[in-house]
Order: sequence, then structure tokens, then C-alpha cells
Amino acid sequence: MLFSGKALSVQMLDNGIAELKFDLEGESVNKFNRLTVSEFSDALDAIEKAGDIKGLLLTSGKSVFIVGADITEFGGAFSAGPEGIAELMNKNNENINRLEDLPFPTAVAINGYALGGGFEVCLGCDFRVMGDKAKVGLPEVKLGLIPGWGGTVRLPRVVGVDVAAEWIAAGKEQRPDAALTAHAVDAVVPTDKLKDAALKLLERAIAGELNYEKRREIKKSPIPLNDTEALMAFFTTKAFVGQQAGRNYPSPVNAVTSIEQGYKVDRDEALKIEQQQFIASAQTETAKSLVGLFLSDQKVGKVAKGWEKKSDKDIERAAVLGAGIMGGGIAYQSAYKGTPIKMKDIAQDGIDLGLKEAGKLLTKLVDRGRMTPAKMAETLNRIEPTLSYDGFDNVDIVVEAVVENPKVKHAVLKEVEGKVTDDTVIASNTSTISIDSLAEPLSRPENFLGMHFFNPVHKMPLVEVIRGEKTSETAIARVVAYANKMGKKAIVVRDCPGFLVNRVLFPYFAGFAMLVRDGADFQQVDKVMERWGWPMGPAYLMDVVGIDTGVHAEQVMAEGFPDRMGKSFTAASDVMYEAGRYGQKNGKGFYVYEEDKKGRPKKVATDEAYELLKPHVAERREFENDEIIERMMVPMATELARCLEEGIVDSPAEADMALIYGIGFPPFRGGIFAWLDSIGLDTFVKMAEKHSDLGPLYEPTKGMREMAASGKTYYGDK
Repeated sequence: MLFSGKALSVQMLDNGIAELKFDLEGESVNKFNRLTVSEFSDALDAIEKAGDIKGLLLTSGKSVFIVGADITEFGGAFSAGPEGIAELMNKNNENINRLEDLPFPTAVAINGYALGGGFEVCLGCDFRVMGDKAKVGLPEVKLGLIPGWGGTVRLPRVVGVDVAAEWIAAGKEQRPDAALTAHAVDAVVPTDKLKDAALKLLERAIAGELNYEKRREIKKSPIPLNDTEALMAFFTTKAFVGQQAGRNYPSPVNAVTSIEQGYKVDRDEALKIEQQQFIASAQTETAKSLVGLFLSDQKVGKVAKGWEKKSDKDIERAAVLGAGIMGGGIAYQSAYKGTPIKMKDIAQDGIDLGLKEAGKLLTKLVDRGRMTPAKMAETLNRIEPTLSYDGFDNVDIVVEAVVENPKVKHAVLKEVEGKVTDDTVIASNTSTISIDSLAEPLSRPENFLGMHFFNPVHKMPLVEVIRGEKTSETAIARVVAYANKMGKKAIVVRDCPGFLVNRVLFPYFAGFAMLVRDGADFQQVDKVMERWGWPMGPAYLMDVVGIDTGVHAEQVMAEGFPDRMGKSFTAASDVMYEAGRYGQKNGKGFYVYEEDKKGRPKKVATDEAYELLKPHVAERREFENDEIIERMMVPMATELARCLEEGIVDSPAEADMALIYGIGFPPFRGGIFAWLDSIGLDTFVKMAEKHSDLGPLYEPTKGMREMAASGKTYYGDK
């Protein structure tokens, strides 16, 4: 053994070949934390001192190669400014250069994932062999960053400027076929033959059959592009990348800039340019927010895993009541992820609709080559349509997804409780109705809770798991485990009208209603909020959700929180509802909907909505953008703070992630609590006080005022 540490080891194999194996102790994956980087340097010392090595093979002792840097170490380094960021990056840049400059050939066997720094190490090797189930990529832009260990330097020299810019700016994982086509890897083989294949390549290089020195020279030299070629390549690429990324995500353009400024110089100079662009990206609010989101996502996942570990049994058979769009979506997701599910409805038409929904989603996967017809048939066979309760005594969970009406739900829930075992968990997919009120007719309320999916079920990652006053820990644990199994992000919240997401969303809609009442143009409000980062403005969002659905939910919220959410005027949504304009579902709401070339609904503004609103709103006037943003966001932020203070949600991280997963809060802002931290609570309190005449929704909570006075933040030193 030439070197043995807690993160990697080096041992001699046959024929003068040494194996450097990454195997981080106590972790399920390999990552570049400070320990790994330090030991990588020590291992290279040992390799350089050994005089009898003819070739070096890099491998992993885990099911993946290296997933990238340890993101938890970014916070302290980034807050230390440019020097701290450079210090974090320099050591491994030096390591990869040393690897690339060794006086003998190097090869890497890529199993599982090689992402970020993991792929950058692979690019430092002379030869790359990839397992047929592996994936490679440079996803740093998803954190608001760019590759910082040579990715923008080596990848364009290996695969060409265009492909490198596309891969880095998109941040996508690349499959073996794409990696081989781009010449990012030299071979793709079955995982069980990976090490042997890499060794054979290495042996051929040692024997002089493969010229590894020429490969190195290409990676260390300027890219042979003339000025005209470079101008065309970078001008069009930067324009396209900038348009795709948008103004709030600067790192994809920074990555292309790094390639552009570094193509004319050698490796070492290009690496200096990359570091400048990395530091610039790392100091943006976007990077701070996205890194924070990554850590919050990790926390949410750990909390959900903690609940799953408490589950006393697996959910092996499920059932859903109500086979409409939601019921069909839930059935599809359960079956797609491997859990058989009964789909019950009272009418064949409902069953047909649910099966059609599932079939449509599966057909799309087949058409895109992501599923075979045989797998599609297998998945559909896991959905058992039924008009009766036959076999319900053999299911572990029943998800009720019938119409959002308390009387109907009471009747259905009471009925199904009599058809299942005493141990079966019953969950309601209600979006607003109190779980405690729905539990009233049940004889086993400890087995009842909420499981609120978001529409469309297959796309939206969030599931709110709502615990009622009498819900048992066992029921929560089983449902969180089921949500995890379905590939969803489960966040446990306590019962109240609207739970967490809808309770916070409707004050946002109330802010919109008051703006329109006071003369704002709903199109201007939409444009301002979309520019602020929302995927769609409030009028468009209401149309997509369904104005009838929104009006009903608004009434539930007003009954639950009359002091804040009751209203004394006719809201724009009420006007649309009374006119039979329900949004996309019937082709007209605030906007009119036409089909585009792909058959998708396209919104078109017409005078009809404005004419309907005229009798109920002030004369139209222009609002300042900042006033629109403040009047929209203050109610949402104060309500979320109330939820945290009341214990509806357990942590700022879970609250922020719920809004990002559930309603598309702008990720580059990091979540509402992260946004409040970034602007300062003292600033926010002053902002809210400007609009105090608008009512209690604009009143900061006692906790917010105390935090503002003491200079505290929601995330502390995160």
C-alpha cells in the first residue's frame, strides 16, 4: 500500500500500474470535502515519490465515482470573500494539475455519477472509461456557480467549444451515449467490466499504442480557433445562453465567458481566468440563494428520511378514491414508482378519465424513449380500476381525492373507514379543508391525516403531510414513507385552514385583489411579478389554478382567518367567477386561451375582462414596480412568519422549500425567509408599515418586529 487514508488509498496492481481509489469513510458517496482534497494531495506525493509506477488507474470504492464538492463547506469560504473562495479552490486545482502532469499515463473508471469536481478529475486523466449506467456532468450553474476545478478549461479542449458551452450552461447530467458521441469519454462498457476495460486502455498507453502525451498537449494548449470562428461561436452562444438563463441567473453566461477568455491561452492562464469568473459567480445573491436552497433541500430530505425510519410497515398496496385528473395522477405516480394501487370511482366515466390521464403520461414517456412499451403495460397493470370496495380490506393506505366539499368528504371518509382494516391509514388530498373537521365522523382519527398533492401530480414535487390533533406518529411515518417511495418531497405541517402553502398563497392573491381594486392593470402586475422571478403572475396563475377553485378556497380561508382574509369588496376573481370565466379550464378568465402550434393553451389579453372589472375597480392608473412588488409580497411574507411562529411548519428551511416545490417561488431568491434575510427584517418592517392602511395582512408579526430590532435573521449563519 503506497498510501492509506480515510478518503482514498493507493496500492500497486500488476504490470507497474497503481490504483488510486476514492472511498470516503462514513459516507454513502464520495465527495470533495477538505479531508478528501488534503488526502488527494498526500496520495499524489506518495505516487510522485514512488519510482516504479508505469500507469495510474483512478477508481471508486462506492456505487458512484465522485458526486462533486461538499456544498456544506461553501458557506464559510464564500462569506470570507475572494480570498476565502480562492483558498477553497486552489488546493484541488493544484491536485488535478499534478494528476495531469504525472510522467506516465492515467485512466479513470467512471461508475455511477461523476459530477462537478468528480467529472473535472476525470477530465484531468488521459483516458476515461464509463460504465453503461453512469452519468457525467458539470451542474455548477444549478448552484449559481461555474465549474471551478478546470471544467471550463479542459472540457472545451476535449469536446470542442460548442458542446462544452452547451453542457456547462445547461448543467445537465449526460448519459453514456451522449458522452461517447461527444468524445468526453473513450469507451462505454458494462459496469462489471469497467475496471478491466480501463486497465486495458492504460496498458495500451504504457505499451506506446496510444499517445497519451499528445492528448495532454491538447488539454494544456490554447484552443486552435481563429478570430472569426471564435467571434461567431461565442457571440451566438452567449446570446442564446443569456436568453435561456434569464437576467436572474448570471452564472451560465459567466461560464461561457470563462471559455471565451481562456481559449487563447494555455491551461495555467485559463485556470486563472476560470477562478476569476468562479469568484464573481460565488459572490452573487443568486449563488448564495441557490447554495442555501441546496442545503435546505438536504435538510428536508433528512427530515423525511427520519420519519420514514419510524414507519412500522411498508406501504405495499394503495388505493385512491376519485378517479378524475387528481386521482388519475396519484394512481399514475404510485404505479410508476412501483406501488400497486386501486383506483375507485362511483362512475365509469371517472374511471375512464383517470385511466386516460395515466395512459397519456406513460405514452409520453414511451414516445420520448424513456420507457419501453412493455414497461408501460407493466405500470398500467399496477392500476386496478374499480367501482366497488372489493379488496379494500387488503390495502395499507387509502388516499381520498373526491370533490372539495366537506359534506361529500365526510360521507366518503366514513364509508371507506368501514371497508378497510383497523390498521389502514386514510389520507385526504384536500387542499384547504381542516383535517380535524374532516376527522369528526371517523372512529379511528389516529389513522387519519392529510396528504395534499399539487397539480399536476407527476410534475409537482411537493406533498404536504398534514397532521391533525389526533393523528398518530405511526400514520405520519407511513404516509411520509409512501410519499418518499412515490418520489415526492414530503413536508409535515400542522392542521389549519389552507395548511401551509395555500394559507400563504391566498394573502398573495389578496394583495393582487386590492391592487386591481385600486386601479392596477392586471397585465402590469403579472409582468412585474414575472420579472421579479415568479413563473407566472397572479392573474395568469389564477387562470391556471382555476378561478372557481380559487374562489372556493378563498372562502374557506376567509372563514378561517376573517380578520386578515375576509374582504369587504368584490374582488376581481369574484367578477370573473360570476361571469362564468374559470380560466384555462373553460378557455376564458382574466385572459382568453387559444391553442398554440403544439396544442397548448396560449393566453391572449382582450378587452372583455377589463369591461367586466370596470364597475368594481378604481380608474386605471400606473403603479410603480416597487409598489406592486411590496403590495404583493408583504402579505405572503407576514403570513409565512405567522405559520412558523404558530408551529404550523417546523423550520424556515421547510417553509421556504414548500413554497419553491409547491408554487414555484423564485429559486434564485432562496425562499421567502432567505429573501427576508437578504433585504433585512428592519427594511421589511419599514416596507410593510408604508402599506399599513391596507389592513391586517400588512402587519408584521411580533416575532418579525423583535428580530428586526435585534438584528436577527431566520437562517443565522447559514
